[in-house]
Amino acid sequence: MSDSFNAVVVEENSEGKPATAFKQLTLTDLPAEEVLVDIAYSTLNYKDGLAVSGKGKICRKLPMVCGIDLAGTVIESSSSDWKAGDRVLVNGFGLSEVHWGGYTQKQRLNPDWLIRIPDAFSEEQVMAIGTAGYTAMLCVNAIRDHGVLPADGKVIVTGATGGVGSVTTMLLAKLGYEVVAATGKAESRDYLISLGASDTIERAELDRDAKPLEKETWAAAVDSVGSKTLATVLAQTKYEGVVAACGLAGGFDLPTTVMPYILRGVTLRGIDSVMASREKRNRAWADLADLINQEQLKEVYRIEAMSDIRGLADQLMAGQITGRIVIDVNK
Repeated sequence: MSDSFNAVVVEENSEGKPATAFKQLTLTDLPAEEVLVDIAYSTLNYKDGLAVSGKGKICRKLPMVCGIDLAGTVIESSSSDWKAGDRVLVNGFGLSEVHWGGYTQKQRLNPDWLIRIPDAFSEEQVMAIGTAGYTAMLCVNAIRDHGVLPADGKVIVTGATGGVGSVTTMLLAKLGYEVVAATGKAESRDYLISLGASDTIERAELDRDAKPLEKETWAAAVDSVGSKTLATVLAQTKYEGVVAACGLAGGFDLPTTVMPYILRGVTLRGIDSVMASREKRNRAWADLADLINQEQLKEVYRIEAMSDIRGLADQLMAGQITGRIVIDVNK
């Protein structure tokens, strides 16, 4: 086992401000948790982009190893639940916020955070899915649990070229729903159709000041944008429909009224992936193993080196990335 290894760390610079740096760590630097994991891959999510670029106060304490996802193999464990050789993944649980995360070649982790990687997937594949795909599955399960069936009508997915949106589109299409994908990237129509969308609409059609109620259009929705987009989707959701909201890429405000809720019985279902229960996580990953088309998954992601993370984060914040980015922490 090498004495030192690479990590992406946010720490205070000479001006007392957070700054991202590549550091050499040793095992003695790692947190005092029960399970030591040899990490193979992490991912680049919106929250990661905010942390690495410094455009969002994601890291609540410093120094902080970034990366909200990780996948790898247990090296050693003092927990009876895990043993050397187990393939594991972690999504959320405050990684990169209050706990050291996945942008490192080795990490010590709380055993309660770990999920066993389904046999159907490699470490690379579960990170291709990552927090974005796992969140997408939570959203899709919220729609199914609400009782919305494919026959009930169209489902809209906002932010559809992003990580959550891409996987959500794949999952809903696989389950037989008619998916309409909203995007601001006209050149991405073919990509979204290839994932299973039946049609696309321009983001601008939703990102506007909505009336309290508009024409009933969507049986359900998955929204990762928030703000005016979410308000418009709510105004257009059918009677007793459900909107699963999981993101705020367009803003954390919600300029709406009570009208959709009290006149149409619309449900706004918030989706939290960070602290979701082990039961929900295990269900989501089991469902992903059943539903994900692995050939189609290849079209949704690409692998990039951890050494390029700062440039990649800037691209993500500028809206220049489509689909998923898997981070190889050994490059």
